[in-house]
Amino acid sequence: MNRINQKLQEDKKLLSIYFTAGYPQLNDTVSVIQNLENSGVDFIEIGLPFSDPLADGPTIQASSTTALDNGMTSEVLFSQLKDIRKTVTIPLIIMGYFNPIMQYGVEAFCKKCAEIGIDGLIIPDLPVLDYNENYKAIFEKYGLINVFLITPQTSEERIRFIDSISNGFIYMVSSAGVTGAKNSFGNAQKDYFNRIAEMNLKVPQVIGFGISNAATFQMATSKAKGAIIGSAFVKYLTENGVNSISKFITEIR
Repeated sequence: MNRINQKLQEDKKLLSIYFTAGYPQLNDTVSVIQNLENSGVDFIEIGLPFSDPLADGPTIQASSTTALDNGMTSEVLFSQLKDIRKTVTIPLIIMGYFNPIMQYGVEAFCKKCAEIGIDGLIIPDLPVLDYNENYKAIFEKYGLINVFLITPQTSEERIRFIDSISNGFIYMVSSAGVTGAKNSFGNAQKDYFNRIAEMNLKVPQVIGFGISNAATFQMATSKAKGAIIGSAFVKYLTENGVNSISKFITEIR
């Protein structure tokens, strides 16, 4: 069983952390992952930086720019992670845009992910129908879970289609717009969380965008299996460095 599915079966609310590979320094990637696992994180989203990040807010955009300037590429990331399963056991997901994956070669990218122990991919700009028709078989061949995103504007019909072809979890974007930390959720977001919960979907949901502290984590996970923290963690990493990661995670939990 894929490590993501194993983790989703655990009787607990899951905390996922997003960070940008190659940030703050090019060779910090493995150290960030190890520190996150040692701090009790349930799974990790490794951001593959891209020069035109449509869904990313200013904090993650800035980290991507720095990582690219540092020399981060798909090849460099795969090289950094080649021995990651010697020290890390939790699920690892690469999150990135489709252009670098296409440039690498979709099957070659998936094959490399499988070889080094990546469990899944999140590709915000890969259309669901395009994936289903052209790439689903490749992902399944290499045992990779593809995680789809939904937003408050996604139709019920589309949500149910995504649910039908998903085999991990659905990434619930908390609000329309780009990534960014918030201190609380408004009534519209709470209504959205309730609406999706009442749909009784086949696969669990994990909420991202706007999770920044213990309060927003608890609010999100009251209606979903887990929550993802990205911008708030990247900002913390910028200000405090790799060695202080455990303090951030402790404050969320």
